[in-house]
Amino acid sequence: MIRPVLKMGDARLTRRAREVEAFNTPELAALVADMEETMRALDGAGLAAPQIGVGLRVVVFGFDSNPRYPEAGSVPYTVLVNPTLTPLSGEIEEGWEGCLSLPGLRGAVPRWRHLRYEGFDPRGNRIDRTVEGFHARVVQHETDHLDGVLYPMRMKDLTRFGFTDALFPDPPG
Repeated sequence: MIRPVLKMGDARLTRRAREVEAFNTPELAALVADMEETMRALDGAGLAAPQIGVGLRVVVFGFDSNPRYPEAGSVPYTVLVNPTLTPLSGEIEEGWEGCLSLPGLRGAVPRWRHLRYEGFDPRGNRIDRTVEGFHARVVQHETDHLDGVLYPMRMKDLTRFGFTDALFPDPPG
C-alpha cells in the first residue's frame, strides 16, 4: 500500500526512531512492503520508516536507474534494519540531495565518501557492506531520518538550497 509521506515541519520527522526488536514478523514484512511500494511510486532513492509515520529504525533504498538522480549509478535494493554507519576515511564530498519529505527542493549536502554500514535484513540476517559515492550518500541520508535529521540540517551553505526548478532551470530552446 502506498502511504502518505510526512513533510518537513511534522514533529514526527525530528524524533529518534526505536530499534526493531522482533524480526521475521508479519508486521515488519507489511511495513517493508508498504515502504518499498511508496518509495517506488514516488521515484525515491530511499525511504525511512519515520517518513511514513512509523518510529522504527528501518530504511529501504536502491534502484537500477532513477529519474530524480539520472547521473547516479545503480544502488542495490536493500532493506536495512537497525543500521550503524562507520566512516572509513575523513574524505567528505558535497552532493545534491532531495527528499520525499521536502518535495521540489534540493540542497548541496556534505557526506562521507566511504563508509561501512551494518545492520540486519527483515529476517534478522546480518548485513555488512563497504560502499562509496552515491550508495554511501543514500545510506547516510536515510539513516539520518532514523535520528530525526533532515538533510537541510547538515548543509553548510544555504545559498545552495532551493527549489529544483529554480536551481536547475531547463536550458532555453
